[in-house]
Amino acid sequence: MDFTDQRLSYEKGELDQNDIPASPLELLKTWMSQALEQKVQEPYAMSLATCGTDMKPSVRIVLLREITDTGIIFYTNYESAKGEDIKENPNAEVLFFWHELERQVRISGAIAKIAADKSAAYFQKRPHDSQVGAWVSEPQSGEVVNRAVMEERFEQLKTDYPENVQVPTPKFWGGYEITIEKIEFWQGRANRMHDRIVYTKGDDADWSTKRLLP
Repeated sequence: MDFTDQRLSYEKGELDQNDIPASPLELLKTWMSQALEQKVQEPYAMSLATCGTDMKPSVRIVLLREITDTGIIFYTNYESAKGEDIKENPNAEVLFFWHELERQVRISGAIAKIAADKSAAYFQKRPHDSQVGAWVSEPQSGEVVNRAVMEERFEQLKTDYPENVQVPTPKFWGGYEITIEKIEFWQGRANRMHDRIVYTKGDDADWSTKRLLP
């Protein structure tokens, strides 16, 4: 398949370095709010890239669940392939792409587990069946003979934990926070003259900005 003749002209917005806030977290919140207002489907879905000691990068979609004062939080199985990568190399990068707004955001930084009580509080807010499903994925990415085995395990757990019984938070499940060290905002423009503004955190915790060539 040849896609060389498939292209769009991006003309929905612009990004002026003179108009951006001092903190990239404020701009991230603004862009996220605008994506929600424009009804972008799951704008909080992000591609998470990790790399373990094998030096082979891996990428998958996870869901942003919180923007903090220092970074972003998502939840997953600690024993998953991504969890193993993070144990070996506690650095990660995520990418948001909102086609409807012709925007993308790249975030990189150090990644670490959040407090267990915060993870437990979030787990108990999840839908009951999602809580049960987390227990089925032990270990996540592990091999399974067929789907029937998964379904049987799921139904057994639903019997063990009916709707009126609290599902315990798995010790192998919880949140990670990526503490933002660098974040790039990309706004598509016509003729490939895209706007790219990158924020970098200095040793004094202040942010510096610069414009990048497209």
